[in-house]
Amino acid sequence: MGKARSLELGLTNSIAVINIKSGRLAGTTSILARQKMTEVEKAQAAVRENDTIFGKIIRKEIPAKIIFEDEEVLAFHDVSPQAPVHFLVIPKRRVAMLQEAEDSDQALLGKLMLTAAKVARDLGLENGYRVVVNNGRDGCQSVFHLHLHILGGRQLGWPPG
Repeated sequence: MGKARSLELGLTNSIAVINIKSGRLAGTTSILARQKMTEVEKAQAAVRENDTIFGKIIRKEIPAKIIFEDEEVLAFHDVSPQAPVHFLVIPKRRVAMLQEAEDSDQALLGKLMLTAAKVARDLGLENGYRVVVNNGRDGCQSVFHLHLHILGGRQLGWPPG
């Protein structure tokens, strides 16, 4: 008794915390902050493995909503979208993280960006979109296979982090 419990009250992007005993508002917390914590926790818990979920998607061992594919890259919808349009572009040849890319990867990195632009155009993001690369644990990288997040379909806020 007397402990605060979370209840959703329809507040935009926040959750109200009500004290059950008094019935008074004890505070609010941002849903976005909670989601960010979850991403941070995922990144901190990520294990750098030789095979990743993206490798399994490339080999068609697990399903994905593929948007574009050629011999070098794959684009597919994110399973947990953070915007009305949210897709990933990955190289089929694994590069674990951006900081490990080498000079010989220049063409592949360019191909990732050009594919992101092509797919964004095909999905109607002519008003703009954001391209995000999470790199390393502090950058919230939770899958150690280089990937671009493309987010759009609404006005995005700034700063993002």
